[in-house]
Amino acid sequence: KRHPTTKRILLSDTCHSSSCKLFFSNDPVKIVKAKGQYMYDENGRRYLDCINNVAHVGHCHPDIVKAAHEQNQLLNTNSRYLHDNLVDYAARLSKTLPEKLCIFYFLNSGSEANDLALRLARQYTNHEDVVVLDHAYHGHLTSLIDISPYKFRNLEGQKEWVHVAPIPDTYRGLYREDHEDPVTAYADEVKNIIEHAHKRGRKIAAFFVESLPSVGGQIIPPAGYFQKVAEHVHKAGGVFIADEIQVGFGRVGKHFWAFQLQGEDFIPDIVTMGKPIGNGHPLACVATTKEIAEAFTATGVEYFNTFGGNPVSCAIGLAVLDVIEKEHLQACATEVGNFLMKLLKEQQIKHPIIGDVRGCGLFIGVDLVKDQEERTPATAEAEYLITRLKENYVLLSTDGPGRNVLKFKPPMCFNMEDANFVVETIDQILTGKK
Repeated sequence: KRHPTTKRILLSDTCHSSSCKLFFSNDPVKIVKAKGQYMYDENGRRYLDCINNVAHVGHCHPDIVKAAHEQNQLLNTNSRYLHDNLVDYAARLSKTLPEKLCIFYFLNSGSEANDLALRLARQYTNHEDVVVLDHAYHGHLTSLIDISPYKFRNLEGQKEWVHVAPIPDTYRGLYREDHEDPVTAYADEVKNIIEHAHKRGRKIAAFFVESLPSVGGQIIPPAGYFQKVAEHVHKAGGVFIADEIQVGFGRVGKHFWAFQLQGEDFIPDIVTMGKPIGNGHPLACVATTKEIAEAFTATGVEYFNTFGGNPVSCAIGLAVLDVIEKEHLQACATEVGNFLMKLLKEQQIKHPIIGDVRGCGLFIGVDLVKDQEERTPATAEAEYLITRLKENYVLLSTDGPGRNVLKFKPPMCFNMEDANFVVETIDQILTGKK
């Protein structure tokens, strides 16, 4: 008798490119429904979802489903017509951001948002070059593969207009926790890159950075780093772009936007949003200043996005903001995130394989190492752990240059009971009890 997974494997071979990877590809899970922070497979087995930051307020949240359904029954069209949803949504978003970030472009994906941010920066500065962090990933469009070391190192390599700065990782980076001033040291690396570029006749358009590098290994840049980098970038005539696609909308708990962790005195020139903004619906946004937007308009070339800002997308975006506020999910991210960090740090004391636990709110990384002194990435062990977790109905992924960092970025309804369950399961696997 054919195994129940055979059919989907055959479908994958015939309909889906092999370059599109599945989670747990050796034994993939067929998910048929989800609710809150839980996903259910074809046999009705429930999995705790620690991966999906896209389903920000929870899978299939009834308020989001209702907003989409009700607006779909009335109208869904492009943004060439007046509609209250677009105006209301822009106004609501503006209240969460610094005052100068008051112009909004609505799109369908984080990649579209980052591509537009790059265009805005280049038009405003009349410069071409971009400074990015090592191992960064900003999207799948050609323009974004070019500024994503995570991708381009395995493809055509680094373009001459791209400059790569070391990631401000104080655990395994160039300047670590014992350095007297890692903020200045890492910012000076950017300064030196800019100076070197100028000597070659290059001009900097932007410093493009995830507010909290995710693919780079759940990194928390030290506070003050962005301010110092922005000073160097602005002096060079460039702009600062904060990519909030993975980490925005209250995930860090104490702030609505992750760039705000750097301090009240830091304001980026452009902010990009995606993934959690629509709770799984294709929606994205770029926020910027009037000056940058006016320079873009001055080209005389219209910017139009067929589906960006349509009434259904904006209704969903508004509903997401409502749920975050109504269910106090930002406070939940702080409370549950702190509790999860506490539990994980207790495991760090118990298990030498856990080299570092870092994070903020419900954005947490657990760095697994072969040895505490050398901090050698425990890649195979990390892969084994997430496989065993899946067998125990916990979905978790790894990332980082060594693929050894456990990434916690669950839906924001993730609770204390969930935190206890996942950490207890990790402990039992590491102690050989499961």
